[in-house]
Parts: sequence; structure tokens; C-alpha cells
Amino acid sequence: MDAIYRDFVGHMPRYRDLVIDRKRLILRTAMVSELNVLAYVLDRLANQSRHSRDFTLGSLTHALRETIAAFPVYRTYIDAVAGHLSEVDRGHVGVAIRVAKRLNRTAPAAVFDFIASVLLLEGPDELDDDSRSEHARFVMKFQQLTGPAMAKGAEDTAFYTYNRLISLNEVGGEPDRFGISLEEFHHWISERAANWPHAMNASSTHDTKRSEDVRARINVLSEMPDAWAARVRRWAEMNARHKAQEDGNAIPDANDEYLLYQTLLGALPLGELDEAKHTELVGRIRQYMEKATREAKIHTSWISPNEAYDAGTAAFVEGVLRRDGEFVEELTQLHRIIARVGMVNSLAQTLLKLACPGVPDIYQGQELWDFSLVDPDNRRPVDYALRQGMLDGLVEWDGVAGELLAGWEDGRIKLFITHRTLRLRRERPDLFAKGDYLPLRASGRRAEHVVAFARRAGAQCVVAIVPRLVATLTEASGYAFPSPAVWADTQVSGDVPPGRYRDVFTGAEMDVTEGIAIADLLGSFPVALLDKLV
Repeated sequence: MDAIYRDFVGHMPRYRDLVIDRKRLILRTAMVSELNVLAYVLDRLANQSRHSRDFTLGSLTHALRETIAAFPVYRTYIDAVAGHLSEVDRGHVGVAIRVAKRLNRTAPAAVFDFIASVLLLEGPDELDDDSRSEHARFVMKFQQLTGPAMAKGAEDTAFYTYNRLISLNEVGGEPDRFGISLEEFHHWISERAANWPHAMNASSTHDTKRSEDVRARINVLSEMPDAWAARVRRWAEMNARHKAQEDGNAIPDANDEYLLYQTLLGALPLGELDEAKHTELVGRIRQYMEKATREAKIHTSWISPNEAYDAGTAAFVEGVLRRDGEFVEELTQLHRIIARVGMVNSLAQTLLKLACPGVPDIYQGQELWDFSLVDPDNRRPVDYALRQGMLDGLVEWDGVAGELLAGWEDGRIKLFITHRTLRLRRERPDLFAKGDYLPLRASGRRAEHVVAFARRAGAQCVVAIVPRLVATLTEASGYAFPSPAVWADTQVSGDVPPGRYRDVFTGAEMDVTEGIAIADLLGSFPVALLDKLV
């Protein structure tokens, strides 16, 4: 995916460097007043010591901007009034100062060292009470500035500029971290169970850049890079005629075009793209691309709009999305695969959110499939009557798993999994709120495609099992839903008390003694949640 992105765009910036650069931009423009106020306070502190009084306001402002730009986290939690400084916060300050020095070899290192001493509460001993209070105020105000600088520089700028795989560009995520291992996942969830058992499990909010279902689709591209590379190169050639020119530069540029193709695969509605759906889609994507390109602040921005670039990008969207065009036909063909595999990804994600330690949060409308992009797209009215009607038909309806899977496009399968799991949480409150988290081991030829764990509290126990890397798993079968044969000899085992268990989704019952055969569960339904019959 690195190579594909680099080849398409012509370069690939290092994400951390990009964030620093974008934070610098924010501190020079949108937040320049806040930076200047902080710099004046720092200048007064510098004048109180013979070791620092020769620093100019300009050098202090520059070093302060560079330190904030290089800050590795949103903020520290130093209590400057009480004089409390944790080793974690000390480490974050150290990283910021070292990076800022490295990126500014021509600036006096002593200025950065002075800023470090102030942040680490190492002020001169001769300071009077008023000076110490001002020192404390500076540290507290510094911490109030690093957070929004990170949010605006990373989330609201770099997230629209670094387009290698846009499903990674999410609030709380790390766009340069391309997934984690299964061992890391279990380790992190175990830590969460021990330290933050009542924290929120959220997969979509008012602030997410893409809904959980859009991200689940786009993730699929990471498993089929060769097919993606071939398609995206062909699409660029096919759609070049729709690009406008400004001073010899194409509109949109390759980076924005790469963003567009991923966005379309994530946001394309299910079913036939009739005239009404097509018109709505074009309008949504035009609006999204205007927001994305202005947030990126490369060719246009909210403060200084480039009308030519905005108009050229809008015209490109309309041109490539002509209903009778060859591009739409090819996009739809690939989308059928992406949507089917993305469906399984989304259901797996949903069960993890509901069954892992923590308090699950379901954002408005996400009970069914939702392919919304960032606001205002994700704040469109939600049809609650539709959802209520579907739920009424599922509440006491057993034996419907196969029917729901066959008609997965209507979204009832996601609503069903959500309802059944939440009902079990209500019936087993202590188990889900306080129960142990026990990672389970998978074995067999498809072991790498299984995530499984148990939640256990006394005699109560539930086992959650979901698939991963579904595109790789199903490629040989044309990306069909995994059949029992696909799972073959795969099973999970671990610290699961023996007994009779019932799958809350399919109703199937089984005796668990040692291993749990995956084919008996995921061969008929995308995910499984076994409840021990006490």
C-alpha cells in the first residue's frame, strides 16, 4: 500500500513530519494570537534570569512554535501550581524538545533548553511569589494550547493530506500505524479490562471522519493491493479527460484523486444506483471533496478559497460519476466485493465493541448500515421509525440467522447482532461489567483469521468469536461468505469452563469440553457469541 500510494501520488511524506508541518501552519495562522500571548509570557519569564534575559521575543516565539509543533501527544497533565510532574509527562517534554532541536539546527539550542526548564518546573530559585505564579500560569496555558494545535494540525489537516489508506485516518487513531497483531490486540484489551473497565467503546461519533461501516469497507483494500493498484491506475487514465487545469497543474491533484476513489468505495450505497440515489451520491461526494480539500489547506482553504480548484474538483466528481460512464461500471464491480467483505468486517467490529470490556456506544443511526462521511454528512436525519419497525420484527424471532445473512443488504443483520448482544448484557450485567477478559487461542490452517475471547465471572461465561482478514480468507472462493469447508480444522481453545453453550445468534447448542470448532459457528453466520447455560 505504501508503494501504490507513492507511485500514484509521486511521493509519500513521512506522517510524523507532515503533522509537525501542519501544526506549524496552524500556529502561524488560525492560532497565531494564542501563540503570541504565550510567547509574551515566556519573554517575561526569560527576563527574570541573567541566563535567559538575552533571548529575543522572536527567538522565543519561534522555539515555542517549534516545540508545540513537535509535541508527540495532545497534552501533558503537569500540575504547575502544586509542582507535580509525572515521569510520563517529563518524557513527552523531552521528546518535543529533542525533535524541535533536530529540526532547527540553526536556532540557538539554549532557547529550547530554557523552554524545557520552564515546562519541567526547573525555574531559578530566586523567583519571587508573583514570578512563580506566572511560571505556573505559563505551563498551564501551554498545555491548553498543545491540545487544539494537535487537533487542528493532525485531525483537521493532516488527516485530509495523508491518504495512503484513509480508513486509518480516524480520531484516536494513528494513520501511520498499519494495524496491530492479534497478540497486541489481546494485550491492549486485557490492559483496558484491568485499568479502564468502564470506558466507552465507540466506533462512530459526531466527530469521526468516516462511519464505522465506511472504514470497514475501505480496510478491505489492504488485503487486495494488487487488484487495487491495477484498478486505481486504470481509473486515473480513464478519468484524466475530466480534469481541469490551473497554471499547468491538474485539478484535482493526484493525492485528492486517490482520496476520492477510496471515498467512493466506502460511501457507495447498496443496491441499484437509480437516478435518485445517483443524484444524492454526487451531491454528497461534491460536498465532501470540497470539505476535504479545504481542510487539507494545500490548494484551497476555508479562509482563502481557491474558486478554480473548488470548481474543478466539483466538475471532476460530476464527470467521473456519470451514470452511463465506464468508470461507474468498474467502480460498481469492485464495490460488490468490497461491500460484501466489508459487511463481515463491520459485524465483527460490532460484536467486539459490544462484548469487549467497556461500555458500548452506538451513534445515531448505526444500528443499520450507515455509509456516512464526516459532518455534516453524518448528521443527516435518522429514520428511527424504520429501525423501530425492524427491531419489533426481530425481538422474539428465533431461527432467522440464515435469512438475515441472505438479505444482509437491508441492514437487519447488524441490528439483530446489536440487539441480541445488548439483551445478553442486560441479563448478565456483572459478567460484562466486571468479568475477566480471557484471550483464546486459535489453531488449524485458518488460525490467523480468528479473534476469540471469553468473558468469565464465577459460573457465568460467554465466548465471542469473529473472523479477521476476511478478503484473504475468501479470495479463492470469489469472496463468497465463508463456508464450513473454508474453516476446515480450525478451532479455538483456552480457559473456557466446560459445559453446554448456546449461540445467541443462531440458537445452536453445543457441548464444550476442550476445543470449539469454528466451522460449526462461523460457517453459517458471520460472528458467534456463545452463552454458557448455567
